[in-house]
Amino acid sequence: MKHLGIKISLFLNYFVFAFLLNSVGTVILQVQRSFDVSKADASLLEGFKDIPIAIASFILASFLPKIGLKKSMLTGFAIVSIMCFATPFSSEFWFFKILFAAIGISFALIKVSVFATIGLITNNQKEHGSYMGILEAIFMAGILVGNIAFSLFIDDANPRSTFWLNMYWFMGAISVVAFIVLYLSKLDESAAKIEQRKFSEDFKEMILLAVKPISIVFIISVFMYVLIEQSFQTWLPTFYKDILNTPTSMAIQAGASLAGVIMVGRFLGGILLTRVKWIHLLTFCVVAAATIVILVLPLAKNVVLDGNTSWSNAPLAAYLLPILGLFLAPIYPTINSTILSALPKHMQSSMSGLIVVFSALGGTFGSIITGNLFDVIGGDKVFYFTLIPLTVILVTIWILHNIVSKKIAAE
Repeated sequence: MKHLGIKISLFLNYFVFAFLLNSVGTVILQVQRSFDVSKADASLLEGFKDIPIAIASFILASFLPKIGLKKSMLTGFAIVSIMCFATPFSSEFWFFKILFAAIGISFALIKVSVFATIGLITNNQKEHGSYMGILEAIFMAGILVGNIAFSLFIDDANPRSTFWLNMYWFMGAISVVAFIVLYLSKLDESAAKIEQRKFSEDFKEMILLAVKPISIVFIISVFMYVLIEQSFQTWLPTFYKDILNTPTSMAIQAGASLAGVIMVGRFLGGILLTRVKWIHLLTFCVVAAATIVILVLPLAKNVVLDGNTSWSNAPLAAYLLPILGLFLAPIYPTINSTILSALPKHMQSSMSGLIVVFSALGGTFGSIITGNLFDVIGGDKVFYFTLIPLTVILVTIWILHNIVSKKIAAE
């Protein structure tokens, strides 16, 4: 199969960074237990991860094809490998801010490069969308494996235990493996480059691209989606621990279950998109997700459990809430593929940068808003706020559909 090596490498890249990025939810829960950090302060870790992603993506996105997509990804893996091996030796909250900042910068290099690379190894919109969907499903598989693996290192009986830090030895090891696989993979990057243009011209192109109507509508959709998804992924373990009164290890496994359901949803979404229009599928998904929020959250109120809670005797809400991920799953890869496949290959790096920037900002705002709402309105009501961005997404995807349809018709 053509490009098989680099395709496998991109899957591994996404798997590793899913593992690293989404460990933030577990770390937020654990620093509260191990280091007596408040929820509001712990929520800042999301910002230390996402703000560097946004800044690095904004500065570097249009330059990466000239620097080299493969070189950029290798640099990202080198940074996170070093940081992961250093983490088990730390027992201070400030170090985790540095850790997630390093992960964020590295992911900016990885994600922009990966998105630009997809355009080089696929031949049409259908193939682009299919590969994008599978890639995002692999990302969720990384989250699933990461959460399950992390839960094995949690000591429920000793909140002060820092044994969970040993998980980063494993993270560092798989980062090194990913570096080696990528280094040995071949990639022809010539189609992504316009050699005669200066860096300033590439950067200007990205800025001008950002203010186009199609880009503005798309950016709003991406921002709102990531705000929702990251709110659930980051704070679901804390929700299970504080509101459903589950053991800590079970709370982390709940985060894994959400990731697993999203993974399945993205695989199914990729299949369904070959049979139905993307706009019809996403409309159904948004409405279904909002319905689950409205129906399931009341079941989480006033749950009283003893100290022997497990999945065999958990409340109904514990099983139903992760189903939300099944309907959220197809939204992100589908709108990303729609916009990227509509652009020339040399512009896809710039658009990838905008995707990463506003995804990062959406994740940061979603986590910080949720963390503060936990204290202000209570954890049993906190996820109701996601109904607002879901409504915005429903409106913007239809606007995006109309703009893209007119563009295709004109061409």
